[in-house]
Amino acid sequence: MKIALIVAGKTPDVSLSKIIDDYTKRINHYVSFDIINVGEARNTKNLTIEQQKFAEAQLIEKKLDSSDYIILLDEKGKEFSSMEFSVMLEKKMHSVGKRLVFIIGGAYGFDKTIYDKAHEKLSLSKLTFPHVLIRLFFVEQIYRAMTIMRGEPYHHE
Repeated sequence: MKIALIVAGKTPDVSLSKIIDDYTKRINHYVSFDIINVGEARNTKNLTIEQQKFAEAQLIEKKLDSSDYIILLDEKGKEFSSMEFSVMLEKKMHSVGKRLVFIIGGAYGFDKTIYDKAHEKLSLSKLTFPHVLIRLFFVEQIYRAMTIMRGEPYHHE
């Protein structure tokens, strides 16, 4: 089983990148985990929001395989506690194919083509956060889920 996190855009803050990298290394002690950055669509200043989302979708689609199980991080997705997320993640790790893929889109969300490919949607909060912080929050939650699965002392109830 492999888990991938596909993200659009950059992580401009070096200190945040270091923390995200640290959690990525920690997660890889439990499961194969990669963050795949598709970058940003080019020449978006003259594009409408819908055109920007479509251009981003094309970049994301290049990183997807037909056998991927896709979960979008989306404000309209299902919310979980950390314990519930751990249970859900463990079930997915045992029931999906080769790769479980989570996707964080750009500032305007996802194009319809990405929504159509998704199997589920997950929300980290009803609050709105910058996408770079969502990356950090999400990798921390994957790490937390792994420690919960193993009964390790990282998570406290």
